[in-house]
Order: sequence, then structure tokens, then C-alpha cells
Amino acid sequence: MTNEAVYNVIGIGIGPFNLGLAALSHPISELKTLFLDQRDGFDWHPGLMIDHVTLQTPFLCDCVSMADPTNPLSLLNYLKETGRLYKFFIREDFFIPRKEYNRYCQWVIEQLPQCRFSTQVVDITYEEGLYHVTTIQTKTKETTVFKTERLILGTGTQPYIPSFIPKDDSRVIHTSSYLYRKDELLSQGKKIAIIGSGQSSAEVFYDLLQNRNEETHLGWYSRPDRFFPMEYSKLTLELTSPDYVEYFYNRSESARKTILSKQQAQFKGINYDLINDIYDFIYDLNIDNADPNLKIIPNSQLNRVDYSNPDFISLEFTQLEQEVPYDQEADYLILGTGYRYHEPAFLKNIQDRIKRDSSGLFDVNRNYSIDHNAGEIYVLHAEVHTHSYISTDLGMAAYRNSYIINDILGREHYKIEKKIAFQDFDVEKYADLPTAKI
Repeated sequence: MTNEAVYNVIGIGIGPFNLGLAALSHPISELKTLFLDQRDGFDWHPGLMIDHVTLQTPFLCDCVSMADPTNPLSLLNYLKETGRLYKFFIREDFFIPRKEYNRYCQWVIEQLPQCRFSTQVVDITYEEGLYHVTTIQTKTKETTVFKTERLILGTGTQPYIPSFIPKDDSRVIHTSSYLYRKDELLSQGKKIAIIGSGQSSAEVFYDLLQNRNEETHLGWYSRPDRFFPMEYSKLTLELTSPDYVEYFYNRSESARKTILSKQQAQFKGINYDLINDIYDFIYDLNIDNADPNLKIIPNSQLNRVDYSNPDFISLEFTQLEQEVPYDQEADYLILGTGYRYHEPAFLKNIQDRIKRDSSGLFDVNRNYSIDHNAGEIYVLHAEVHTHSYISTDLGMAAYRNSYIINDILGREHYKIEKKIAFQDFDVEKYADLPTAKI
């Protein structure tokens, strides 16, 4: 079946980023939009929805507030509508529980009829100036073709498991699936190894640490030389700013790669308080010099996983500074190896419309488009290499969405800040001055 309506925008994937774009485009009558997702409903990282875990960004990083604080789809209005605003006020904490953010997003979706779930995009073609989006309704198996002038790709990232680690062994678990297997881990895991130095690994380690029985041995291994905190000082936070996006985008491809390699602590570390909570909990276990039944080893690169023995997994590490190999055994291996962007297969028939850089990645324009005409196909969360790690930050999602909406409209509907940082990242304006004044 072909839907004869022509949309201005079809968004594919309804995660927090595309949901924000749907929310911000909703009050604009001249935009006819549709947002599609193959899942049956919105559920943000359900496998990591651990009790008491909070967002790493302040509550203003909701779907709309940083673009339009008066929008009725703000978190504050959600709290008002659900009778929780005074409780939130008394709580006095900028960082909301992850569970509450998830419920807020579900509430936003209830206000947006243009968001459709259980709808899988299987193919896209370009015909007579329009994109034809072929979908399958996952429950009824009905096929529908939608027509649109523009696409917004918000399909997100997928859990990453290194190629040398077996994916088909039930004893290997990515942190994204942790809660689905938690009871099994606690009841059957005598030796549990956790790999990774980021927030997810730390959250899983701490949750197991608090809930395991006395016989369960935990091992936490990290390739970096320390379990470093996420850098959260205010001047560093200015790297999540419109100023910095502009600066980063205008660097060369090789310069961007170098810059990204130096910014691990800002975006891939562990919450400072969580590191301290872990230490304090272990300290209590160690009172009277009791053995906490733990191993925490940094500087360790996992080289090989041998799962040929049905009784245990053998892990082969190298201590990088000592250059010493060593082995460990585990009943379960939990991988905090992060997420990677996978280009959707449904783009195969419009490849000729997409720009690529020398590495074969999307050559993303400043306005977040990737097509040769610079205004037909936009990406969310697939532009770290051109727009910096800010692309993964909830705090800058409303900025990006405002930028895209304004670009589509050809006018400034949402005010976009251009200079908010006290720092100057770009000094070219000073280069031609005979004497720089300090």
C-alpha cells in the first residue's frame, strides 16, 4: 500500500534525539512530519535501568527546554502534569533518575501522534524528487510506502563486541543486557569478570558488588592505566557548546581525529561520585582486613577469550606497562565495550545521494546533512567525526535539532546561540592584529 500523503520530514528511529526533533517540530504547522521506529514502544536502555542511577546531564537536557523553555513538552511541565513538581523541587538535584527520564520520554510520545512504533523501515528509494520509504508493520506484516522530501536518520548505535570475543556464547554478556541476566549472574556466577573503564562497566560492577553473595568473586579489568573520572569542570563543559561545534567542524579531517583521541576523559570516564561510592563500599568490606573477594586491575588489555572449556571462560590479558601476560578464569564475562554506529541497510538504494569522506564515513555538512544537496538527509548521533563528541551528548540535542529545523524552514524559528563560552577556541580573529591586547 502507498500512502499518497507527502511529508516534509520522515524521521527513522525514535530515541531521545529524534524524539526531541519530533517534539520541537510538533508546534510548527507548516511542517508535516512522521517518525517511525521498529520497536513496540519507547524504552531507553532497559538492560541498564539500574535503581537509583541518574542521568549524567542536568534535567534541562530534556526534549525541548534548551531550545524553547516555554514548550509544554518540557520535563518541568511533565512533573507538573503528573503531580511531582513539588517533590522534584524539594529533592534539590539537577540530575534526575534514569527511570524518570524514561517515563518522561514515554509521556512526550503520548502527546505526539506523528510517532509510530512497530514500523520497520526496510528500503528507501528516490523517485521524482521524493524519498519513498518502504515499511513493514511488525505485528500485521502490512507493507506501506511513505513519501517525503527529507529524511532524519536517528537509528542510534548498537552494542559493540570486539571481533575476537564469541558472540554466541551465553556466558558473554554486553552491559546493555545486564538487567535481563542479573538474577542468573547472582545465582550461578561464582567468578564474574567485567571489562571496561566507562560508566556502564562501573554501574554494573557496583550493582553486583552490592548484591552478590559472599562466595561470588568479582574481577574488573580496564585497558587504561586508571579508572578515570568523567571530567566535569565548568571550563571543560564549555566544550559542549555551539562555539566548540563551530571550531571543531572547521578543523581538517586529520586534526579532528587527533582532537577526539585526547578527549576520552570528558565523555568516556566514570561519574566522580560513583568512583568514590565504589571505593567506600569496598573499604567497608575490608574492615578488619577481611578479603573483599575482588580483583580490580587497570592497564590490562584483553587479547583472547577461550571458551572451549564448558566449566569456565579463560581470559588472556597483557599488563601493558609491564608487558606481562596473565590469565584469569570466569563463569561469566560482562563487556562494557561501548556502542558503535552501524549504517542502516535500508540506505543501500540511495547511496548515490550520500556524501562520503576519505574513510568512507558520512561526510556530514555543518547543518548535519549528508546528501550532495546539503538539505535532504540529516543525521543524529552519526557525526562525532565531524561535529565532535558533542554529538552523543543529550545536553546539545536541542541545539542540533533547532539547527536542523531552522535549516529545513529556511528561517530562524528557534533562536540558536552562537557564542556562549568564555573561552576563545578559535584565535584567527586575533591573527591579523598588529598587537594582541590581553
